[in-house]
Amino acid sequence: MGPLQIVWFKRDLRSFDHRPLLEASLRGPVLPLYVVEPDLWRQPDSSARQWDFCRECLVELRADLAGLGQPLVVRIGVVEQVLERAHRQFGVAGLWSHQETGNGWTYARDLRVAGWARQHGIEWCEIPQFGVTRRLSRRTGWAKRWEERMAEEISAPPPRLTPLPGLDPAPLPMAAELGLEPDSCPGRQRGGRTQGLITLASFLDQRSRSYQSGLSSPNTAFVNCSRLSPHLSWGSLSMREVVQKSRLRRQALSVTPWRRSLQRFDERLHWHCHFIQKLECQPSLEYSELHPLTAGMRESNPERLAAWAKGYTGLPFVDACMRALNATGWLNFRMRAMLLSVASYQLWIPWRESGVHLARQFVDYEPGIHWSQCQMQSGTTGINTIRIYNPLKQGLDHDPEGVFIRRWLPELAAVPPVYLHTPWTMDHLTQARLGIEIGRAYPLPLIDWNTAAALARDRVWALRQQHGFAATADAIQQRHGSRRSGLRSSSGRRLSREPIGQLSLDLAGDAVGE
Repeated sequence: MGPLQIVWFKRDLRSFDHRPLLEASLRGPVLPLYVVEPDLWRQPDSSARQWDFCRECLVELRADLAGLGQPLVVRIGVVEQVLERAHRQFGVAGLWSHQETGNGWTYARDLRVAGWARQHGIEWCEIPQFGVTRRLSRRTGWAKRWEERMAEEISAPPPRLTPLPGLDPAPLPMAAELGLEPDSCPGRQRGGRTQGLITLASFLDQRSRSYQSGLSSPNTAFVNCSRLSPHLSWGSLSMREVVQKSRLRRQALSVTPWRRSLQRFDERLHWHCHFIQKLECQPSLEYSELHPLTAGMRESNPERLAAWAKGYTGLPFVDACMRALNATGWLNFRMRAMLLSVASYQLWIPWRESGVHLARQFVDYEPGIHWSQCQMQSGTTGINTIRIYNPLKQGLDHDPEGVFIRRWLPELAAVPPVYLHTPWTMDHLTQARLGIEIGRAYPLPLIDWNTAAALARDRVWALRQQHGFAATADAIQQRHGSRRSGLRSSSGRRLSREPIGQLSLDLAGDAVGE
């Protein structure tokens, strides 16, 4: 057997529409490799629920590749060391993978792998899998390039992989073997391409009919949103196949509202890559405020953070959303934005602290979208409108009968509708009659929400009036702002023209959240 082509699977856990796999197979025997990296799974944004989904994807991928002739080989350790052993044992003719815009840890690891490949004279061919552009110098024309990439022909799996005799595929570890904390998530979606295809088919065939009307309320979003986000984040489905199938379905429909719903879904797939592009262009936004003058704006408050993270803030709709997320690993985008807004403004928690908790809870955690949204919803980008969600209004708008609250806060199940969103306003006689003591059975609000929101708004606006804030914001907008509706400076001057239609940012990110 001659030197091998190694296909390194990362967050692209499929054989269908996998260009690196197909291209490698045309050049010689392929070693399909997944490296379980304990240090990666020890990062604060990793969790057992994520590994469990990833593992299910890997189990199915291994079976798919075995059907082609060579099952997935799994090794535990440091990627460069695994590659070095393979090179010494077999010889490595080429290294193939998809491009990844991950967290800071994976970025540093990829730099080390690139160094290893250069040292050994091995070409590492990284192929894009999203609409993200490496080494992008300017955003103009980005949307056009995204469309071109999504229109590319979908790659079939290789017809056959040459078996590699004597090579132990090795078992996939369980979460506990990786040292991951127990992480009960009974409502989690299941991983694997089969589940992804079932979810995509049910969405396009039926559920997308009510997508536009059902994506905002958590009562309807769990059904009417696509629920494709973990399959896109872990790569059991490709972005290209989702875009193309969605557009074919839209073209076949005669019902105008349904077509409109799928158009909105298509727009959110575009925004998926728009936000990942931000992290690709500026990896530091995972850790550092995009606008430097917003650094240090908030102070740590462990008690508030813990209450928010467990769903015990004393505001029922906020707590119901957090408990639903903790139990299912998913939440629709508007409610994600509300949780971040409440943490950042009313509770004045630093965005990194609230962001790390949410990252662990999201099975569909996509670093580029997640950290961009954390900064956007906390007002640290300097270029987005300050949105301070009113959690009481959100609850009344999206759960007026309290169905969602009663489901996730059983301690309030007997509370009459008039008090359900504001249980602290119940008089003591009513509490006694219901057998509920607010402050014991369910907490009082941590703070005065309206007062806290007003104070936060004043603080943020005062910061934006500082000398030099606007000029820095203009530079950030040039680098990261969407060209879809054109850019404007803080004075209103248009900075760029690429009119493709305007979207509301508070509805973006569907491919992860909805």
